[in-house]
Amino acid sequence: MIRSVRYGLFVSYAGMMCLAIAINLLPVFLTTFSHEFGGVHGLTHEQLGRLAGITFVGLVGGILITGPLADRCGAKPFTLIGNGLIGGGLLCLGLAPGYPGICWAVFFMGIGAGILDMVLSPIVCALQPHRRTAAMNWLHSFYCSGAVLTVLFGSVTLKWGWGWRPLAMGLAVLPVLSMGAFACMEMPNLITAGEARMRLRDLIRIPFFHVALMAIFLGGAAEVGLAQWLPAYAETTLGFSPWTSGMSLLFFSLAMAIGRISVGVMGNRVNPYTILLVCCGASAVLFLVGSLAPWPGVALTACMVVGITGSCLWPSTLGVAADHFPRGGASMFGFLAAFGNLGCVFMPWLVGVIADRSNLRWGLSSATLCPILMLFLLLWMRRRRAIHDDTNDVTE
Repeated sequence: MIRSVRYGLFVSYAGMMCLAIAINLLPVFLTTFSHEFGGVHGLTHEQLGRLAGITFVGLVGGILITGPLADRCGAKPFTLIGNGLIGGGLLCLGLAPGYPGICWAVFFMGIGAGILDMVLSPIVCALQPHRRTAAMNWLHSFYCSGAVLTVLFGSVTLKWGWGWRPLAMGLAVLPVLSMGAFACMEMPNLITAGEARMRLRDLIRIPFFHVALMAIFLGGAAEVGLAQWLPAYAETTLGFSPWTSGMSLLFFSLAMAIGRISVGVMGNRVNPYTILLVCCGASAVLFLVGSLAPWPGVALTACMVVGITGSCLWPSTLGVAADHFPRGGASMFGFLAAFGNLGCVFMPWLVGVIADRSNLRWGLSSATLCPILMLFLLLWMRRRRAIHDDTNDVTE
């Protein structure tokens, strides 16, 4: 077994990239699936939004199943199972005969992604316990890197007409390699030696934890509500080509990677609540411009720039919660990730429902509420954290 912090981080980053494949391959081919499996009129917006919803239902299920078990059985078995399910789901997607087959494939990929999403955060926090917020942003920047590569491969496939099925089956190799790397890794203890894990039933009685759950729900909804619909919005509403539309998601993901790496580089030098509040306000403005601006170029640019401002909402919320509850363990991360991904289930579906009743512009504009509401929750969390720190100072 390899016992090395650097190796552990490297393997965790690779696992996060595999998670990104499971989540980001679908949006590139939404329009393709609509034409191929929806007959003359194509699939409805609700059916397309349902695919994203099914992915995240599987993801939430994987998180909820894994969270309590990882504290008892250790993280390693779940890193292997998660990668295996993603690889198997990609193979099923490549062989899917119709819309129901795609639903099952993305469901299995979602479960695998949920398992990895649950275990990778506590592993990385255990490897870097003194810089949790920065560590979370570094880890999740590799989600963005994986998304960039996935969208790039998907867009090239569309450009050259190579077909999405061979791509899906070819990408299945990557989670298999990641599974082998995790098999050779010695896992860290998810709780600092000598400390007792805080039980989930105690956590859920604390108001700060309730608000953190709502905040990460909104952060996930804001991020994925736009990302899952961006290529389809760029093509069908803004009038860009399939290639340009696919590349818009690539640049959105690249912007997210830049944002998360920047927050990771800042480390503890800037208060994470300050970063979160600024990014929430900027995201709300960009959502409105991206969904309502009458100029296609301006609207698409605003949608891509949201990648930078919205990049830290999820990982930094995880980081501040981990700092507030350092003995939370895998169950805490699992509960937070589950609520974040419930937001990812809800918002793409809601965008599709609103789009069916009006258009995609109004569907995407509804996501503006997410960063606005999150901003008020973060103000409350910052105030409670300051009171908590002052109380500890007096006690000491």
